[in-house]
Amino acid sequence: MDDLKGKLVRACGFHAPAPGEIETLGDTLIDIARDGVIRDVVRSDEARYDRVMNEARRAARLVELPKGRFLLPGLVDLHIHAPQYPQVGNALDVPLEDWLQTYTFPIEARYADAAFARRSYSLLVEDLLASGTTTAMYYGTIHDEANRLLADICIERGQRALIGKVAMDHPDQCPDYYRDKNAKAAIAGTQSLIDHIRSHPDNVDGRVLPVVTPRFIPSCTDALLEDLGALAADHGCHIQTHCSESDWEHAFVKARFGASDAESLDRFGLLRERTVLGHGNFLSAADMDRIRARRAAVAHCPLSNAYFSGAVFPLKDALQKGLRVGLGTDISAGATVSLFDSARSAITASRMLETGTDPDLDPDSRSRHGGARIDFRDAFHLATAGGGAALGLPVGLFRPGFQFDAILIDPDAPLGSIRLWPELHDGEQILQKIIFTAARANIEQVWVGGAACAGTSFDRRAD
Repeated sequence: MDDLKGKLVRACGFHAPAPGEIETLGDTLIDIARDGVIRDVVRSDEARYDRVMNEARRAARLVELPKGRFLLPGLVDLHIHAPQYPQVGNALDVPLEDWLQTYTFPIEARYADAAFARRSYSLLVEDLLASGTTTAMYYGTIHDEANRLLADICIERGQRALIGKVAMDHPDQCPDYYRDKNAKAAIAGTQSLIDHIRSHPDNVDGRVLPVVTPRFIPSCTDALLEDLGALAADHGCHIQTHCSESDWEHAFVKARFGASDAESLDRFGLLRERTVLGHGNFLSAADMDRIRARRAAVAHCPLSNAYFSGAVFPLKDALQKGLRVGLGTDISAGATVSLFDSARSAITASRMLETGTDPDLDPDSRSRHGGARIDFRDAFHLATAGGGAALGLPVGLFRPGFQFDAILIDPDAPLGSIRLWPELHDGEQILQKIIFTAARANIEQVWVGGAACAGTSFDRRAD
């Protein structure tokens, strides 16, 4: 299937403008400009529908997507450790601090080898796109060349990406073989990546963006945290870091600063609009108020939280407070590239938070988190428009002014896992089946900014 820039697309699908709110797009026309931005959306019950469609047909601009397929906004993954991809599925049985020192820092240190970096990053970007992730927020490594390679690969493959050089200089928390020499060196590496991404000749549309990335407070000296806050302000960059993830990390920050992660990041100028905080499992009500006031966001990583956090993020509380929240796979602490899996895990975690898990207690006293559950509607929003809002990017919805980042679902794909019965399933029931059962094989086509870049039909075309 070809690019859709400059075309009028006729399709059926779904999007989720707000948590719990699904709009079914039945027989809808989506007018895509040559720059990949949606110009107009026309529903079949509008008086102008036939006129718009016939004009596009006469101009040879009409593209009718196959019947029985469903168009969804592209998925937005807010938390990916790109260099950890080779260890996905390994070392998930140890505490976070041991996982970092024994497994994770050694694998990240290997990215000093540019050939290793290219092979790993190429596979990661390919797998993410084929799994429907059109926007990815990446942590890189301390290595300048490897970080530039990741940016180059995303630009080449057409993925919308935000990429940060991991800054980590604290000698007590980072191994000698894998850390920035000092704050000055970390800032220089961050500046180098910002310059590379913004001056790249094939990135004039800004599809790939730089991110200021303190790994997390324990790995950074005060001087580095202060300088990173200033650098982000000077360049207007996104910021990403971890926040109140585990018992160990949360307690470490409180012991060091006498304040929570959120409050400490705020002091260093690192909590602001377009800051994305990974995890947030131990955020207090005051922390949430602070994050909302700063217009920052949380990347909810339900699967990795189950392995490393010791707590469940109170997602429903955060949404009710008006926080911006999206989803993250947290590769490789999360053992999947699929954001559909993260959506399912978010639903599961919310149910367990609400009902509790101790069978020795009666149902009324088993949990103090009444009303914590979300459903597939909320999860779909978080995976699409919620992630876009967290980043301040016009993605995740089929509306004028938004980028046409989209995935086409084929429920009948031969190797797929969706099973629909026409006499049983329609409307939101179809979306629910997709959210809970879609596999990579069901993703027939992926577009970013109207350009075809992945999917089963794209793979066949490449053959």
